[in-house]
Amino acid sequence: MEQNLLFAAVLGAIGLLVGSFLNVAAIRALKKQSVARPPSHCVHCKHPLKPWDLVPVVSYLSLRGRCRYCKAPISPVYPVGEGATALIYAWIGWHYDPLNLEWIAALLLASVLIVITHTDLKAMTIPNAVVFPGLALAVLLRLVLHPLPWWNYMAAAAVGFGLLYLLAVVSRGGMGGGDIKLYLFIGAVTGLSATLLSLFVASLLGTIYGIIARATGRTQRKQAIPFGPFIAVGAMVAFLYGDRWIEAYINWWML
Repeated sequence: MEQNLLFAAVLGAIGLLVGSFLNVAAIRALKKQSVARPPSHCVHCKHPLKPWDLVPVVSYLSLRGRCRYCKAPISPVYPVGEGATALIYAWIGWHYDPLNLEWIAALLLASVLIVITHTDLKAMTIPNAVVFPGLALAVLLRLVLHPLPWWNYMAAAAVGFGLLYLLAVVSRGGMGGGDIKLYLFIGAVTGLSATLLSLFVASLLGTIYGIIARATGRTQRKQAIPFGPFIAVGAMVAFLYGDRWIEAYINWWML
């Protein structure tokens, strides 16, 4: 318990720092800009930001949500993204024993999913510039670290991609290309059973949200909704808890 708590705290602190980078990665991916250049700057006055302007969450609070130089408001997306990343990283640290190196795969999965959630909510898009580098890292990781047979991850990538592509064809565009390509990455990280479970969870959550949103007038009939956030939730819970859920389901049917 104490070991997990310490590991969660360490990964949570790292998550604060990484969350700042993921914010930048999401925003610049939408603008098709490099994450390295130009250096961090105020989006209003273009003034370069100093290191003390970039302390996660703390800088936003100390500046009361305004740029130090031009006093323009800073989007709350920045501290929310940093805080959310810290919590998710801490969740992963709590879930894994540090000696179980699958926490590395979990961090990679979470990081890419955080970025695509940001871009999908903001612009209804999942950029190739996020998915394909993530896929390359996933393949490299699974060549070294693979609790399941290596082919299982590649089969999962193919099945996830194929199922969503088939759904897009059948629904005549009801599924976005970004969602389809994202499952290449998710499959390569999570493996076959978790990929299939994540699709089920994402579809269930998306359906429930769609029904509620239309019933309350938040969306109109046939209005598209971003599916990326539901995929993100489905993939994370399936990766972390899928084995338990599947085992419990099998045991329930065998009673």
